[in-house]
Amino acid sequence: MARVIDVRSDTVTQPTDVMRSAMAAAVVGDDGYGEDPTIHELEGVFAALVGKEAAIFVPSGVMANQMALRVLTSPGDLVVTGRHHHVVSFEMGASARNASIQFAPIEDSSGFLDAEEVAEVVSAEFDHQPHIAALCLENTHMYAGGVPWGAREIASIVAAADGRPTHLDGARLFNASVATGEDPAALAAPATTVMTCLSKGLCAPVGSLLAGPADLMDRARVERKRLGGTVRQGGILAAAGLVALRTMRDRLVDDHRRARALADAFSTRFPESAYEPESCATNIVAFDHQRARELVARLDDRGLRGGTLSPRRARFVTHAGITDDDVDAAIDIITSFTWA
Repeated sequence: MARVIDVRSDTVTQPTDVMRSAMAAAVVGDDGYGEDPTIHELEGVFAALVGKEAAIFVPSGVMANQMALRVLTSPGDLVVTGRHHHVVSFEMGASARNASIQFAPIEDSSGFLDAEEVAEVVSAEFDHQPHIAALCLENTHMYAGGVPWGAREIASIVAAADGRPTHLDGARLFNASVATGEDPAALAAPATTVMTCLSKGLCAPVGSLLAGPADLMDRARVERKRLGGTVRQGGILAAAGLVALRTMRDRLVDDHRRARALADAFSTRFPESAYEPESCATNIVAFDHQRARELVARLDDRGLRGGTLSPRRARFVTHAGITDDDVDAAIDIITSFTWA
């Protein structure tokens, strides 16, 4: 079989041997009754890491985001966020379906929001516009290419929301922590609730966590039930999550280094994209190209598997399954690419 370098997403990672052993040995109980000790341990470890009172283990990051929006808003409310944030563009309209909310989207192509724009949207509520109930931020910002936010940047946007609660979609929060050198708790501190995925760069097979104040997490457990997210003897999955949180965070720096090497290659080979490789600070290479879909398809034919985020935006994501040798081979594919 021809070699395939799969950089479509860091969700394609495989659980490690240590994870598999931990899953096999996990002590479990019925989490619907709150009786799974391994899930309890995972939730406690995560809550401590992000500096929150309590946490909830859920099957997916989308579910965690939806639970947060349901406890922070009421039907008909507006949530201020970026127009390219995951909750807006990559959750199949789930927030309208599940929380019955509307978004007030702000331009975020750079990966950041403008505090003055946030303040202006919030202020417009005075002018008989819908109630602004919450703010949602994404760290790292996937669409912009895994752009990491520092704690000061997050705090400035939260302040512009004038006391509204904030949900931090931290699907790749630990990538942001590694890139900025800031503690995960510091990055999460300005937010009311925070979500992190275990099944991306941290390599767990399934699962995400939502953390926040204990009273909100009690309400979020009800929403998890309503969304079908109670996992019963889920300690088998939580055991892998514990290994992920305890052993897989430091290695993310390797993903970042490898992504930057790919970013340099793409920038050199496709100058028409005007891609600035310096913007690749974590594990996501994302750039605009007029023929993005065709480019991705042709690279796939050559053994480099990526994806698109829009008709003219390509994405390639490094992860634990990608080695330095894979990166060298990918660069060879990129540099030798022709449209013929």
